[in-house]
Amino acid sequence: MTESASILVTNARLLTLSLAGAGDAPRRGSDLAKLGVFERGWILVREGRIVELGEGTPPASDPKTRVIDAAGRVVMPAMVDCHTHACFLGNRHDEFEARLGGAGYLEILAAGGGIMSTVRSVREASETDLVHALRRRLEQTARLGTGTIEVKSGYGLDPKTELKMLRAIQTAGAESPQIVVPTFLGAHALDSDAKDPGQAIERIIDEALPAAAAAVPGIVCDAYCEEAAWSVSDCQRLFEAAIQLGCPVRVHTDQFNSLGMTRLAIELGARSVDHLEATTPEDLASLAASDTIGVLLPSSGFSLDDRYAAGRELIDLGGAVAVASNFNPGSAPSPSLAFAIALACRKCRLKPAEAITAATFNAACVLGLQHEVGSLEVGKRADLLLLDTEDERTLGVEIAGPGPAGVMLGGRWFDSGWPHPS
Repeated sequence: MTESASILVTNARLLTLSLAGAGDAPRRGSDLAKLGVFERGWILVREGRIVELGEGTPPASDPKTRVIDAAGRVVMPAMVDCHTHACFLGNRHDEFEARLGGAGYLEILAAGGGIMSTVRSVREASETDLVHALRRRLEQTARLGTGTIEVKSGYGLDPKTELKMLRAIQTAGAESPQIVVPTFLGAHALDSDAKDPGQAIERIIDEALPAAAAAVPGIVCDAYCEEAAWSVSDCQRLFEAAIQLGCPVRVHTDQFNSLGMTRLAIELGARSVDHLEATTPEDLASLAASDTIGVLLPSSGFSLDDRYAAGRELIDLGGAVAVASNFNPGSAPSPSLAFAIALACRKCRLKPAEAITAATFNAACVLGLQHEVGSLEVGKRADLLLLDTEDERTLGVEIAGPGPAGVMLGGRWFDSGWPHPS
């Protein structure tokens, strides 16, 4: 990271993601494809904030302002990754080979592998080890263009380790130029190593959740509702307790089976329902009519079983949609949100402009940060990308590209990408 200074970027195809009259609600329908483009735009950054932007020739700048000619390239908000499991240790390479041999994800999970494999590694690790591992992954995601990132706990499954993970996430986040948002996911799996799995569930609800809410007031409470994981009834008890503690709720739902959790989450006012590969048409319509955001995680389908959420249908029904990486060591081992955008276009049938909005402004809405990030507007944090293209549709078309030419986080250039400040 370089020292913060006044920076003026000129001659850019500027995607502001600002939409007059839209307010702070997530974008839906045709608004998803409206990127607020200035064909020949400019943006002025000072002390980490956007202070002015516009179309055409910018006003005369202070001699100390660093001027960067974008040469017609795209400048857009840094991406917002609203669903990751980036805090972990160990690997799941044996599981990958087992899946290549025909074993299913739920089969591996039921046999005590999958998530539990990572749980054991995290339980054995020190807090410092977790911080170091997460710090490295945050740097990876920043280089790839992610300015704000959510990171879940969930590889502890007991109060002590869940709190250790949340502390590690907070520590690594405080050191990062990104905005790092912790989420409590004590209900990530059934603890198959526990002598009494039922008692382990009660400890998450009665001990770990209140401790997390005390440590991080207002922290979002998440759960994985699935066969061989948390049941609908146990998720309901968890979420009702979380709401009483002032914690918003989100849920992993309908990844493999439709169990009724999507309907319940909507009734509980969940911020988001994530995965949705097995969501029924009836539940999809209910989601579209609600304030809950559907988060698409296409990297999981790519990695596991080529099953994808019906993103096109959800948009056409009027639903609010976000796209996230789901970065984790098992089902989505990719730190690249740009890759998830490309998959969302191919597999969930989003248009590139829709996918860009879903991975910026709408993703910021999932995290409650749309006042701060997700669009380029005066007063907002100066998180922006300079793409090495004159056409933003490249993000949807290109697969496994080199990443953005330049990344600015909080008004400071990150990494050594173009244009490298002197």
